[in-house]
Amino acid sequence: MQGRIAINITGGVADVKLVRADKMNALDHAMFDALVEAIETLGRNPAVRVVVLSGEGRAFCAGLDMGNFGKMAGKGADSGQDDGKAAVPRKLEPRTHGAANRPQYAVWGWRELPVPVIAAVHGVAFGGGFQLALGADMRYVTPDTRMSVMEIKWGLVPDMAGTQIMRHLAREDVVRELTYTGRIFNGEEALNYGFATRVCADPYAEAMETARLIADKSPDAIRASKRILNRAAIVSPMEGLIDESIEQGVLIGSPNQVEAIMSNLEKRPAKYADPKI
Repeated sequence: MQGRIAINITGGVADVKLVRADKMNALDHAMFDALVEAIETLGRNPAVRVVVLSGEGRAFCAGLDMGNFGKMAGKGADSGQDDGKAAVPRKLEPRTHGAANRPQYAVWGWRELPVPVIAAVHGVAFGGGFQLALGADMRYVTPDTRMSVMEIKWGLVPDMAGTQIMRHLAREDVVRELTYTGRIFNGEEALNYGFATRVCADPYAEAMETARLIADKSPDAIRASKRILNRAAIVSPMEGLIDESIEQGVLIGSPNQVEAIMSNLEKRPAKYADPKI
């Protein structure tokens, strides 16, 4: 994917790596394109049951490529284009991917992906890189990972879905303080705030272990669970309870649910069919 992302799928686990290591996996236009392409490619593959998202080299993702900031300060910002692919577009309101524009979908798309996504974060996750990690269902980080809502440093706001995800993970005052200051915080702090799921010495190894556990479960139930949890953030309790009932009614007696029962009763590994998409 344009030399920016590598994908390897084994046993239902999609190992997705940002491979722009020489630039600490910074987000340039090719990286944005590769992220969107990866999301769309994985979403079409019924054999994918879980995704692990990580970065090669010294960092998960250092944020927006430095060259773009120079363009913003000069004449590189284009006020005429609104397709989301200008050098540094100013017209960001047009939607290109449902509720999101192109940069937002590079993050939000991992939330919309029908399978769980685990981000394995090390080194730094600054600005857009931090927001990219937020797009995952879970985030495993090292104790010394450095993170920041860094947009304020450049006179900007977090606009890659960060505001909408942060508010569901951390207290409002914490989100505001980090957004207003751009203060750098570590993995242990991220865990305390609610931004990290687990602090570990080797996030990638532990993320892969969790991914394999998920991949061994019924893919129908996993996908249904993600749909319910995604909607729970935006619907009323009444609607959420109805969602549970609808999804459960579809699962009960289905081939993969029967296989889950029989494999447990017979004490053997389950053999699940890929979901129809």
